[in-house]
Amino acid sequence: MSATPRRRVALLVETSLGSGREILRGIGRYARQASNWQLFHAAGGLADAIPDWMKDWKGDAVIARIQNPETRDQLSTLGIPVIDVLGVCENQFPLVHVDDEAIGNLVGRHFLERDFQHFGFYGISDENWSDRRGTAFRECVREGKSFHELKIPRQSRAEAPGRFQQLQEWVRSLPKPTAIMVCSDQRGLELLEACLSEGITVPEEIAVIGVDNDAALCEISDPPLSSVRGGHFNVGLEAARVVDLLLSGETLKSETIRVPPNEIVERESSSIRAIEDPMIAKGVSHIRRNLAGAITNDSIARACGISRTLFQKRFREAMGQSIREFILERRVERALQLIRGSDITLADVAERSGFRHQEYLGQIMKRATGKTPGQLRKEAAG
Repeated sequence: MSATPRRRVALLVETSLGSGREILRGIGRYARQASNWQLFHAAGGLADAIPDWMKDWKGDAVIARIQNPETRDQLSTLGIPVIDVLGVCENQFPLVHVDDEAIGNLVGRHFLERDFQHFGFYGISDENWSDRRGTAFRECVREGKSFHELKIPRQSRAEAPGRFQQLQEWVRSLPKPTAIMVCSDQRGLELLEACLSEGITVPEEIAVIGVDNDAALCEISDPPLSSVRGGHFNVGLEAARVVDLLLSGETLKSETIRVPPNEIVERESSSIRAIEDPMIAKGVSHIRRNLAGAITNDSIARACGISRTLFQKRFREAMGQSIREFILERRVERALQLIRGSDITLADVAERSGFRHQEYLGQIMKRATGKTPGQLRKEAAG
């Protein structure tokens, strides 16, 4: 018997962004399961044209993030199935893309459940995917007291020197607290930098959620950025499945497939409920900055400039729990992040989270999660 012909599939998907890498992972998973695929990856970013080797390439299909009409037109001359997994350029190819409206709704519901009344969206002007996310977010939170939007063109700071200043002025003008959805993690880092430069505390005064869950970007931001896992891995799987259908001579039920998001990965930039009392927001910020040290009701009240008794009363009214309960919750959150997202020793996890020693950390984590720190780390490693 003759062997099944291998399907030669070119991938024009950049690896500089987490979303692109996730799409490639999804395609790779499908290809391994199919066993008769051969992948050809065009290294680099989103170029203005297809690579030279593709012009005479004898392949079966292309999966591409089509950024511009030049690339689209060149791909259309190849005479083979092309699947677009970006969706920023009008074309005749089937599209597999994350569901931007569902992403905006997911973030909106998340913030509404945390009692925010003021909302903002920071996006990129003239980008359809950013517009869809912003519109869905605005519609979801329309019962709020106010909505504020800033869209800036896709330019670097060198190209638009006043861009960062515009962002600083915007965050300064917002009512506090405000919950902001950012169109992507890259813009999320920039927003957090603007808040830091203006002395605005995150998440107490401004809570922030980005999109794509690009872990490297999210974890180097200050504070670590919460983000939506948009479903790009499943975009890759679905795009590869569409290629197989087309190469088998089948007809697609729809030329556009929207892949729903996974979930919000919550980090420190949004891990809070809305705090209307500015004195309590200041106290919460003090707690977060000093989690690893000894925190007392007296030290927090002194940092806020009011009496301990008054601070305790206002804290319970604002937060619905005692200061001690709140501190323990934040320490558990910090420990979970370090256990799951780092390789430091469990003794170091205990020290950095404010627990007296590793044994006490183990007791608390067992009580909070039903699992030991070692079990939680093993699960995270996968």
